[in-house]
Amino acid sequence: MSARGPEPPITTETLPSGLRLVTQTMAEVRSVAVGFWVGSGSRDEPAEIAGASHFLEHLLFKGTPRRSASDIAEALDEVGGDCNAYTTKEYTAFYVRLLSEHLPLGLDILSEIMWDPALRASDLEAERTVILDEILMHLDEPADLVVECCFGALFPGHPLGRDALGDAASVGRIGVPDVRGFFESHYRPGNMVVSVAGDCSHEAVAGALEERLGGRAGGEAPERVAPEAPVDPLVVLHRPTEQAHLALGIRCGSRFDEDRWAYSVLNHVLGGGMSSRLFQKVREQRGLAYSIGSERLAYEDAGSLCVVAGTAPNYAHEVLRIVTGELELLAESGISERELAVAKGNLRAEALLACEDSGARMSRIGAGLLLHGETKTVDELLEMIDVVEASDAQRVAQALLVAPRTLAVVGPFDQGSFDLSALGLHGHIA
Repeated sequence: MSARGPEPPITTETLPSGLRLVTQTMAEVRSVAVGFWVGSGSRDEPAEIAGASHFLEHLLFKGTPRRSASDIAEALDEVGGDCNAYTTKEYTAFYVRLLSEHLPLGLDILSEIMWDPALRASDLEAERTVILDEILMHLDEPADLVVECCFGALFPGHPLGRDALGDAASVGRIGVPDVRGFFESHYRPGNMVVSVAGDCSHEAVAGALEERLGGRAGGEAPERVAPEAPVDPLVVLHRPTEQAHLALGIRCGSRFDEDRWAYSVLNHVLGGGMSSRLFQKVREQRGLAYSIGSERLAYEDAGSLCVVAGTAPNYAHEVLRIVTGELELLAESGISERELAVAKGNLRAEALLACEDSGARMSRIGAGLLLHGETKTVDELLEMIDVVEASDAQRVAQALLVAPRTLAVVGPFDQGSFDLSALGLHGHIA
């Protein structure tokens, strides 16, 4: 970042309530983004109320004793602000972005919904219908369904294998006491991070938050148990679809793994972009699939690399042979220096582009503090990417080759349509 001067300093502080605050001042902007990050997600829910985190995501914006949902929407519309939220397996995030002169309003609204939501029975019933429709829509989309099946087989019997939405049965039985109990247990200052980026003052934000906490204090990160059960090697969901949807999932390191950047490099080479081996060989050269790619996800105590493809049913086995063949080739021969340079260049640009606006910076520093317990500067991240060598990528490719893996298929097939040995899945179960 030397050409544009040093990165603005990142300031972190733990407030007396236990709430962690991280800010980054951006003198060149007139906006500010505020995020409240809760360190609990769908993996922290009891199975009988699976989907509670996502339910709360919907309910908190339905209003507080002081403001209705329409009051919140109107107040933000009046100043040109926007708000949203999303739920993951390990955290839930709520955020607003607006002009810096309206920062007090943003803090008012977020503080109210985070510390004192209404959680009315009527709102819960209305949102239950919306969420059940969302689940049905999700089930109607084979490209989403195959990924859900893959994670269920990769982490069987574990909350990481459940969809963050929950299912129709669990969402159907969640009541106000359930969501309020989950809220009271998890939505406490000691299990939360507030991140602010843009035209702001750390000291002013810290003071404003303490004023708005309303005496809430305490709380801690939820206790978690790592997945230990063997994978289910093959899951086939018969659907009379025109396309076959395939997901090959492999277990790999957590977000604290020392090789996490090597995995990121390898993922880009394998299927992370248009220049990747799978996109070029399967889509561009052979025309076997309209879409194919790979993604690495990392959790606190586990991780995965997943290759997802949509192809004509008669090409499914050939696509899978190419995928497993490329995994073997990467383990045997590694990646080229050119592939290394392209992957590192892509990761570098991704890190730098996350500095382009207040919302992106707010997300980066908030997630960093919540998930890693620290906020690295962009230059520190770039250094971690720069030190990855081709040999590191080959080492993690070799680890993936012997790691537990699973294949999920949604399409016009049955369980006997796939030979585990021929696909390199036999012996990768434990």
